[in-house]
Amino acid sequence: MSNARATHPTRRGLLAAGGALGLGAALAACGDDKSGGSSDGGSAAKSGPWSFKDDRGTTVELDKVPTGIVAFTGVAAALYDYGVRVKGVFGPTTAKDGKPDVQAGDMDVSAVTVLGNAWGQLNVEKYAALAPEVLITTTFDDAGTLWSVPEESKDKIAELAPSVAISVFDRQLTQPLQRVWELAESLGADMKAAKTVQAKKDFEAAAERLRAAAKARPEIRVLAGSASADLFYVSGTDLSVDLEYFKALGVNFVEPSEAAKKATGGWFESLSWENVDKYPADVIIMDDRSSAIQPADITEGTWKKLPAVKAGQVIPRSPEPILSYDKCTPLLTNLAEAIEKAKKVG
Repeated sequence: MSNARATHPTRRGLLAAGGALGLGAALAACGDDKSGGSSDGGSAAKSGPWSFKDDRGTTVELDKVPTGIVAFTGVAAALYDYGVRVKGVFGPTTAKDGKPDVQAGDMDVSAVTVLGNAWGQLNVEKYAALAPEVLITTTFDDAGTLWSVPEESKDKIAELAPSVAISVFDRQLTQPLQRVWELAESLGADMKAAKTVQAKKDFEAAAERLRAAAKARPEIRVLAGSASADLFYVSGTDLSVDLEYFKALGVNFVEPSEAAKKATGGWFESLSWENVDKYPADVIIMDDRSSAIQPADITEGTWKKLPAVKAGQVIPRSPEPILSYDKCTPLLTNLAEAIEKAKKVG
């Protein structure tokens, strides 16, 4: 799913890599609650026992709806949109200037305990101090590996609280969106709130717009890429929730060779900057995460010569989308607009 954080080509390392190619304390009562939900973990409307069956087939059962929630940043951001608050987060949360990372969405990052501000970082001592009731994250493989939970401390972490995993592996975006919806509802979120209902309608409308754009412009080829200092990564569409969904809506994607993808478990192909023009494309969607070099900061001359770059037909992509309808709608809208307006240049 991703490209290059690890030096050894293990499945976990490939998933953690910086391009996610194929393809990541409760709020004070007086805080700014943009979603209109409660600030006590979203559980005010529910009491009594709580259970949730996650995408590993694991059922977590607690005596009450948990408020001591710790979550991967992107998952916490999605729950935030539904009015559910978490105590702690792990994963890219704040930028160097203190502002929220792109994966934090609208979440008030000053109101949570950051247990690790990068992928694969989770301070066990700080985690234990929060007295966690449940840990929530995603999984990017069929083994149910907990995303961004450090391999070296996963057993200690597992002893402190049960975990819930939402799968974002080899399925379309609508499936994990629905699962996070169900999770938020179980945690006490008001899924009939006007903002929530409208967000889902907006997503469905954006999906139809992208379908129509792809049908009207089948000649427009879209490439999903990610940049690092040494390599450019071209994503395949077979395993990532966003790309699988966009492809199902009719988007004409550039696909890396099967031989190249095989080396990365099917996720992507890595190219030297000298060979960045291997696959002609009319629109390029680029990894927007802080772990990847952003288009404006790419200095390679070969990049600047690409027809899509010269035409200004480069837009962001979220390889680890925040799984709320509110945050996924712009992903559809922006791609639809790019295809509608694109010149045939590739």
